[in-house]
Amino acid sequence: MELAREFAANEIAPTAAERDRTKAPPTEEFRKLGELGFFGMLIPEQYDGLALDTLTYMMVIEELAVADASVTITVSVHNSLPTSMLLQHGSEEQKNHWLPRMARGELAAFALSEADAGSDAASLRAQAVSDGSGWILNGTKAWVSHGDCAALLVVMARTDRPEDRRGARGISAFLIPRDMPGVQIGKPEDKMGLRSSQTVSVTLRDVRLSPEHLLGQEGHGFIYALEALDHGRLGVAAQAVGIARAALECSIQYAAERKQFDTPIKDFQGIQFKLADMATRVAAARALMYEAARRKDAGMDVTELAGMAKLYGSEMAMWVTTQAVQIYGGYGYMRDYPVERLFRDAKVTEIYEGTSEIQRIVIGRGLHAQQR
Repeated sequence: MELAREFAANEIAPTAAERDRTKAPPTEEFRKLGELGFFGMLIPEQYDGLALDTLTYMMVIEELAVADASVTITVSVHNSLPTSMLLQHGSEEQKNHWLPRMARGELAAFALSEADAGSDAASLRAQAVSDGSGWILNGTKAWVSHGDCAALLVVMARTDRPEDRRGARGISAFLIPRDMPGVQIGKPEDKMGLRSSQTVSVTLRDVRLSPEHLLGQEGHGFIYALEALDHGRLGVAAQAVGIARAALECSIQYAAERKQFDTPIKDFQGIQFKLADMATRVAAARALMYEAARRKDAGMDVTELAGMAKLYGSEMAMWVTTQAVQIYGGYGYMRDYPVERLFRDAKVTEIYEGTSEIQRIVIGRGLHAQQR
């Protein structure tokens, strides 16, 4: 924890505002994070990872997010979705080939969504057609975080035939090196927030895949993705807590320095009430996130609780950063001050890895199942 806090404060935070302004990827920061093992936090020691428990991992994600959510989303996605899927369903050969490289900082990206398949991800159209000895893959993936610099893409594609669609059961997962022939990376999207995190489209044109590129069993890829998303949503919850904590800390400091009517605004009851509510919601989101992490470490099903942690944490972050902008007043609307960036970064936590609406569906289904 101390290493994460120190690295975030000394190596990430000083360049966060400038990278946000220029949309420059944190290449040097990624290199150092890889050298320190932050890209192998959940990878077992036998594959050169740190083998951290989920709770410690979440604490690290929060510390990094306080400094810069743009850096943190790559750390979170890499450590959760591709890593989890490989650990749970990869062959020993696949694990030995990829996990040590991933632990040392070679990035892995996750490619599920498409332009017409976001919340309804099972309707994706990327198609892998069997040619007798493997598959030929065609399709386009959207909103792939750090897809431009990843060494490995974990890609979801249909392996059922168009005339015999099997819904989610017709989707398989493939391990695709980014430098394979036919893999084309699009230009980075121009986003509202997380502006130094590169989000790209990935076009796959006649990509020839052999059996060793298949992850797990054919037709089980979507199931694997849903399992991994439990972990991914906890990462987003931790990211949201970190963003909100940064906004709270900035607001407390600003309220002590800013004077109106010859009085620091921290002495005004209206500001005190805002700060009290902000601090309470941050603490509540963190407690929910920690409980989900503890249950996951105990081997319990956390689908419902992970959805709650992600839902509450992301909406909390949006609310807290809104209050921070309000406390800063006119300055809060200016890019010279940090809360403007935090406000923009918070919004996407309500969207990616399952929107707030999808989380409510997940939670509601879990509650309904308990009544059966």
